[in-house]
Amino acid sequence: MRHGYLLSTLLLVAATAHAGVIINGTRLVYQGGKKESSIGISNPDATDYLVQSWADSGGKDLAKAPFLITPPLFRLDAKQENVLRVVRTGGNLPEDRESMFWLNIKAIPSSKKVAGVNTLQIAVNTRIKLMYRPASVKGKPETVADQLEWHREGNDLVVNNPTPFYMNFQSVTLNGHKVDKATWAVPKTETHFALPAHTGGSTVSWSIITDYGSISKTLSASVH
Repeated sequence: MRHGYLLSTLLLVAATAHAGVIINGTRLVYQGGKKESSIGISNPDATDYLVQSWADSGGKDLAKAPFLITPPLFRLDAKQENVLRVVRTGGNLPEDRESMFWLNIKAIPSSKKVAGVNTLQIAVNTRIKLMYRPASVKGKPETVADQLEWHREGNDLVVNNPTPFYMNFQSVTLNGHKVDKATWAVPKTETHFALPAHTGGSTVSWSIITDYGSISKTLSASVH
């Protein structure tokens, strides 16, 4: 009986892993000089979805971000596409560096009852980075990723990011060992990443994710 339950669970996971609304991008960069930004979504399924979208500032409180998403709630029929538009609504944001928020897109499948069949409908919420890039910030993160400076403080690997960009890491390694907690480097400040105990090494290598979701070239530097 236990094996049957496990098999059913695995089949359910396999069925839902390939289903749902597809977001046409891994992040959205809002250019400060423009009135709005947008991102496309599509529904390749035979199922209709109710799509709800909103932005938050991250952190534990998930405070509301100064952006309006339109349409905030709509039906996305099977095999159809739509576009989400993001408009800044205010907020006192720095004009000399990027600010990072999160765009949430929740897909709720429609419920269709079939006689004699029990179905489980799962709503999936996808969060992608929403980067606000002021008009005064020019260039691309990957062109200045080599300006990052690294050093050790106890069991922390510390990166100083003098650039105006968030550096979203694809990979960070210390002497070939992956630093799992390395996520992103905040602009114009230091960011600390905890290392496992007794981690050694004097050479750090890193690559970042570009505006278009691709991976930059790998860079290396000495850890001071």
